[in-house]
Amino acid sequence: DLGLSVKWATCNIGASNPEEYGDYFAFGETEPKDEYTEENYMLYGIPHGEAYIDIGKIISGTEYDAASKQWGDDWRMPTEEELYELLSYCLWQWITINGVNGYKVIEPNGNSIFLPAAGTFNSEHNECGCYWTGSFSDEDCHWDALNLQFDESYHYSNYAQPDEGLVIRPVTKLIDLTRRFTLYYKTKNKLWSPSVTKRGNRTHGSKVSSDRDLRYFLLPAKMKIT
Repeated sequence: DLGLSVKWATCNIGASNPEEYGDYFAFGETEPKDEYTEENYMLYGIPHGEAYIDIGKIISGTEYDAASKQWGDDWRMPTEEELYELLSYCLWQWITINGVNGYKVIEPNGNSIFLPAAGTFNSEHNECGCYWTGSFSDEDCHWDALNLQFDESYHYSNYAQPDEGLVIRPVTKLIDLTRRFTLYYKTKNKLWSPSVTKRGNRTHGSKVSSDRDLRYFLLPAKMKIT
């Protein structure tokens, strides 16, 4: 429980502990494969070279959701909004666990999850991370799907071709929030608003910095600080 609108799983689909990469999936496919290409992508239009089959802009909780298929209906792929929460409201700390690099994502009360740098199926591992959401691009001009990307210096949302093999970190059980939360960065005695901007097709989180002592607080809306 990271205090967000959903609870995040402690490991990826196909993994038995947080530092394992788990299985890789193409967007909208619910079973892992031995290779990931346009030619073997189940949702590619026929003949090849046309367009991807339209499965909707959000597949979280649908028949195309690998998390629901693999773990049951209580689990699903995160949406764009839920990824934005994770990027905006938590502290991201690059660490190594049992030789595996990745981010420890920490909620202000101390709860955390570990996201290993699983890369993509066809890329180098242990250097960067790429995690599917259940959201397609909101632009009609291309068929890319939204994912979380990170390396040691940055963590942000980006788009990737849906036939690529990426890992998935499921979410579950919406929390009935009766109040909104506001994020503050406390640097010395000053309070700062979160710095998250959209640049083209990317939503950028804050760059990791070791030269500032940042402490993160989630506060009920309209709460006064004394």
